[in-house]
Amino acid sequence: MKKNTKKEKDDTERWMLSYLDFITLMMIFFLMMYAISNVDTKKSQALANSLKIGFNSGNGENVIAVSDSSNSPPTVIDQQNTQNNSDSIAEEEKLSDVKKKVDDLVNDSELKGSVTTSIQERGLIISFNDSVFFNSGQSTIKPDWQGKLISISKILNDIDNYIHVEGHTDNVAINNDYFHSNWQLSAVRAANVVEFLISKGNVKPERLSSVGYGEYRPVKDNNTEDGRAANRRVDIVILNTKFNNSEIPKE
Repeated sequence: MKKNTKKEKDDTERWMLSYLDFITLMMIFFLMMYAISNVDTKKSQALANSLKIGFNSGNGENVIAVSDSSNSPPTVIDQQNTQNNSDSIAEEEKLSDVKKKVDDLVNDSELKGSVTTSIQERGLIISFNDSVFFNSGQSTIKPDWQGKLISISKILNDIDNYIHVEGHTDNVAINNDYFHSNWQLSAVRAANVVEFLISKGNVKPERLSSVGYGEYRPVKDNNTEDGRAANRRVDIVILNTKFNNSEIPKE
């Protein structure tokens, strides 16, 4: 009786299928370990492609679905980006509203021409020429202008942003009975504005900080009188809330 040699041949080569499955699974395992230890976009894509191949069924259909990260970013990241964009727009609108209120107050008062406002990356900058609040070489806020600063305080109390008060001078050296350097003058002026905002403007003290920069952060050239006048200033900086983490004390 003639033997079925074809069937015997098939039986002897069946072990190769198990061997190939084993090799495939080992390859997938090592690719996963490699990708986990060094995660980046390219390696994640390589892992996805390997999984597609490794788990491909005999009829050409994938046993599992692997998303294409290059075309379909994770939903969580999309939601986070959307939230960040929404927060950024809301913050910009809030600072723009505060800027308009300050501008309206300034334009309707004697402060016009002595106060400027601008929105920068770090927040809203309200810049006061030093002559508005102080006599030359002094740090006491003029009584005639205290009411205007109280009006500014009311606007500041409508929001909860952190506030920096920054003192600046020109590069002309100072040495009088009260101050021996521009550093000292700028720092004391800023501190006095902060204390006034707290005591008279009812601004929460935990929102405030003061710093003096002396002559070292000019906005214009100190070689001209107009430039020096612009550099003698006090800036009230309403910080963008994205910098809140830098203001909150860490335990």
